[in-house]
Amino acid sequence: MTELVFVFWYWWVVALILLVVEILAPGFFFLWMAISGFITGAVVLLMPAISMNMQVLFFSILSVVTIIVWKFYGKQHPIESDQPLLNKRGAQYIGRVFNLTKAIKNGQGQIKVDDTLWKVRGEDCEIDTKVRVTAIRGTVFDVEKVE
Repeated sequence: MTELVFVFWYWWVVALILLVVEILAPGFFFLWMAISGFITGAVVLLMPAISMNMQVLFFSILSVVTIIVWKFYGKQHPIESDQPLLNKRGAQYIGRVFNLTKAIKNGQGQIKVDDTLWKVRGEDCEIDTKVRVTAIRGTVFDVEKVE
């Protein structure tokens, strides 16, 4: 029976396929496997006599090592954003002051923020009272009266 032979460019094709998968499902997981595929292809190009089993073993070990190294590096150096609350719309309003558009009765009322009405919880207040947002629970703001 003939043994399956993997030529170096086969690994590069596998790496390109993994890069496409990374683009479709981002998360830096398949990127490191693709890099491992490129490196494995380069090693096979330099040493074409490596058996298929050794190639797969090298690719597997390199993939696991690169993914683990990336995870540790990512924890040590988290990505910092100039707008950390960009996708946390409600959290952007904590600390801001608004006027009540609906009086707080029985602990519930309403404020208007830009073009959106938000439910609020807090002590009973009349309409047009200034309130400060102190926290957010789901889609409801906790507010306190501003003196």
